[in-house]
Amino acid sequence: MKKIGISFVALILIASSINTSNAQNKDMSNPFFSEYKTPFQVPPFNEIKLEHFKPAMEAGIVDQLAEIKAITDNKEAPNFDNTILAFDISGELLNKARIFSNLNSANTNDQMQALAREITPMMSAHRDNIMLNMDLFKRVKAVFEKRNSLNLNSDQIRLVEKVYKDFERNGANLPQEKQAELRKLNEQLSMLSLKFGENTLAETNKNFKMVVEQKEDLKGLPDDVITAAAELAKKAGQEGKWIFTLQKPSMLPFLQYAENRSLREKLYKGYLNRGNNDNAFDNKLNIEKIVKLRDERANLLGFPNFAAYVVDENMAKTPENVKEFLMKLWVPALERAKKELIDMQAMNEKEGGKFKLESWDWWYYAEKVRKEKYDLDGAQLKPYFKLENVIDGMFYVANKLYGVKFIKRSDIPVYNEEAIAYEVQEADGRHIGVFYMDFHPRAGKSNGAWCNSYRPQSYKDGQKITPVVSIVCNFTRTAGDVPALLSFEEVTTLFHEAGHAFHNLFTDGPYRRTARDVPRDFVELPSQIMENWASEPEVLRVYAKHYLTGKIIPEELISKLSKSAQFNQGFETVEYLAASLLDMDYHTQDFKNDVPTFEKASMDKIGLINEIAPRYRSTYFSHIFSGGYSAGYYVYIWAAVLDADAFDAFKQSGNLFNPELAAKFRTLLTKSGADEGMTIYKNFRGQEPSIDPLLKRRGLN
Repeated sequence: MKKIGISFVALILIASSINTSNAQNKDMSNPFFSEYKTPFQVPPFNEIKLEHFKPAMEAGIVDQLAEIKAITDNKEAPNFDNTILAFDISGELLNKARIFSNLNSANTNDQMQALAREITPMMSAHRDNIMLNMDLFKRVKAVFEKRNSLNLNSDQIRLVEKVYKDFERNGANLPQEKQAELRKLNEQLSMLSLKFGENTLAETNKNFKMVVEQKEDLKGLPDDVITAAAELAKKAGQEGKWIFTLQKPSMLPFLQYAENRSLREKLYKGYLNRGNNDNAFDNKLNIEKIVKLRDERANLLGFPNFAAYVVDENMAKTPENVKEFLMKLWVPALERAKKELIDMQAMNEKEGGKFKLESWDWWYYAEKVRKEKYDLDGAQLKPYFKLENVIDGMFYVANKLYGVKFIKRSDIPVYNEEAIAYEVQEADGRHIGVFYMDFHPRAGKSNGAWCNSYRPQSYKDGQKITPVVSIVCNFTRTAGDVPALLSFEEVTTLFHEAGHAFHNLFTDGPYRRTARDVPRDFVELPSQIMENWASEPEVLRVYAKHYLTGKIIPEELISKLSKSAQFNQGFETVEYLAASLLDMDYHTQDFKNDVPTFEKASMDKIGLINEIAPRYRSTYFSHIFSGGYSAGYYVYIWAAVLDADAFDAFKQSGNLFNPELAAKFRTLLTKSGADEGMTIYKNFRGQEPSIDPLLKRRGLN
């Protein structure tokens, strides 16, 4: 059969019903087809309409394929400029339109989801049409094979190697019949992942709510939690009642403080059973298909399993290394969690309880034990964590470390009225980028917290294109006259996501493909290290101010927070590690059973106690089935070794904002794509990371 080339691509495009004639005759009323006139050329969200996305993507596909054809038709011998660089800068219009995926996570609706189902297979096919274009691959391979004799600098060689490996890992070396099989697998997987995410969103935000009708059932709950539940009920047309949802700002306080055990059970089981209710939003069959198709794809590409395919690109290198690392932590973490359970069971019996604790009791009795051991509960802290003050605290840390400043801008378009836009500047006023923050739950927003980029840093014609970055969270809202007061977990989440944003904002790499390109098990270092500053007394005294009086958090509370830092770390580490090991099992084991059976066998194998569930059960494990962390959920704790070791350098220096270390860490962020992850880290630290600071921080040593 004829090799796959541009002519075959054209046939695929026709089969995909892409209207190339309309794409070429661009409707200039579509904002994507013009240069943005907004400040810093951010996307003009106020002008972009849903109907603009598909034509822009269709036109973007046609444009990029024309750019690819120009590369393959070039009669000159393949070299860095006419092949590798030309490929790296292709697809500008398509990249502009790809903001759709960000919006579909943060601001979706039924119409957007329907459009996503149209766009997803189209984009999957387009990616394959490029990665499996043999004429293009021949030129890439030719440059790759002679890269060391072309007088290229280290950045150029790295780009050549990354581009070549992309083609290789996406099937370019496969025979034609295997490439056709790969195309089919890619399309199926893209649609299954999309469906998994849609189901999880519906199960979290739409399909469950717990209506409380009797005021006595609210006993134990803080006033702000009760007020928020009443306001939610009022909006739902049930004034005089209280509604609790599966969104964490609603659910977690109920589990922590509500005395009504049966309602705690009802709410927690609603959370645990998302995607597992044998309804139209059930995810079990989606998981079975995804796991099997991923395994087939990995085998097709020459790997024994999907985890081997993924981890090959990471610092860990093999699934075996990952599992060995996780189990080293599992043993002490489980031992500590069992001791925590004994303390909670004793608390229950002390209060006259005659029942064995279950998983829905953990938060409630953990809070009681913390109160007894440290005279501290979360309700004491929240008045000092007004959202606006926490934002100021995060800005303070960034300014002290890197000299940057943040200017709130009302003239920059936002994608939702709740999003806030800031210009980020160097100390001397030079523009760095635009930073959006979006904090509260809403019906069209996915659960959790994340950072994404509406425009990554790049270069065009020698000019730097500055980044446009967003963090999206689901924090406690204003309730009545009480402003948004964060739990300490939410405080650290804000610092965490800001760390990702700074990584995006500070990146300065010469090429799109390699700028900010780090292994997946390195990428959480910039975010997790920021969490450390949030709890430092020196920093708390700056931003933790009572929302009514403005008084700085008392030293007594700071001391209690510091002393309780290791509290419940057995539980938190075990639930995380359980999910990480479950992820690895899905992507290394033969999947022969149904999802509940597989999950139970996985957890039984490691001895997970019944009182703790994995942080994410299979049917709502979005990180691995609809996000980018498949066979990689372990990366948070791998990176925790790095962040604990890196922050220890600041602590040992005697200056939390040590200028020399801060400058070196900013270089790590700026040039993170220029070399391998461990090399970049050692350039900062001067040595390989030690696991001891992490064990000490969690009380596991």
